[in-house]
Amino acid sequence: MRIVCCGEALIDFKATGPLAFQGYVGGSPLNVAVAASRLGVPVGFVSQLSSDMFGDAIRRAMVENGIDMSLVRQSDAPSTLAFVSELAGDVHFSFLSNGAADTLYDPQPRPQLPASVRLLEFGSISLLCEPTASAITDIVAAHQDRCAVIFDPNVRPALIHDRDVYLAQLPRWLSLSRLVKVSTQDLSWLYPDQEPARAAAEWLTHGPQAVIVTQGWRGVSLLRAGKPTLTVPAPQVEVKDTVGAGDTFTGALMVALLEHDVTDLATIAESDWLAILAFAAAAAAINCTRAGAQPPYRDELVRFMAALS
Repeated sequence: MRIVCCGEALIDFKATGPLAFQGYVGGSPLNVAVAASRLGVPVGFVSQLSSDMFGDAIRRAMVENGIDMSLVRQSDAPSTLAFVSELAGDVHFSFLSNGAADTLYDPQPRPQLPASVRLLEFGSISLLCEPTASAITDIVAAHQDRCAVIFDPNVRPALIHDRDVYLAQLPRWLSLSRLVKVSTQDLSWLYPDQEPARAAAEWLTHGPQAVIVTQGWRGVSLLRAGKPTLTVPAPQVEVKDTVGAGDTFTGALMVALLEHDVTDLATIAESDWLAILAFAAAAAAINCTRAGAQPPYRDELVRFMAALS
């Protein structure tokens, strides 16, 4: 394992009409893991899956995508189900997650990651419920000195019952992270009275070396303390579905960081950052051309980027 992703694994039911849904294996951290694995990097996953029919489907998808499951536990609790619809270009979620297997993840003692792991990704709705939130935070804290930690809050307002409580928890998660990826949609919900880029820049004061802000079709921006903002445009594609685009970006971002042999984000040259961000943005664009979270394989991404140049 070179990359490990921590958090929820669930079934997304994508709306196809009035009370009609198509099911897809999903969950932000799992989508990230699939994206990285499809691009050729050994990936492991930390979570707990149900033994129900949905958990079996998730397990099959992980095997099919070559994800190492040695750190995945099993439970008789049900799987989390998420219902997804798009309104006016925005994705909206409704969750059935009370008492679900991935919300009850609480291994004792906490697992130790293999020495081969270079990047550790966490975030999303797994941080919104106990005991899973504490378990994942403990695992990240125990490994932050030897792994580059990537944090993606992946804000889901339907599950955040108190914005102020969530904001009070953010500094802890930011302090564990070397790199943060966040969307303008997330920032606008968290800080409705503040310009998203300014809010993201303030996160740098809590410890991350860099914050990447994804802006949909407008592209992505990289913020670093004391350095100019770098911006990369998004490839223009015919969008079929935006579900999983941000996760695909994060997975491809981590692959690109590994391929540039990054150990200290502060040492990355601007030309390399531009290449890394373009690689991740291209992967996300391909994901947007098909229904559900369907990250590209390496050969698809190579052909797509060749056509762009």
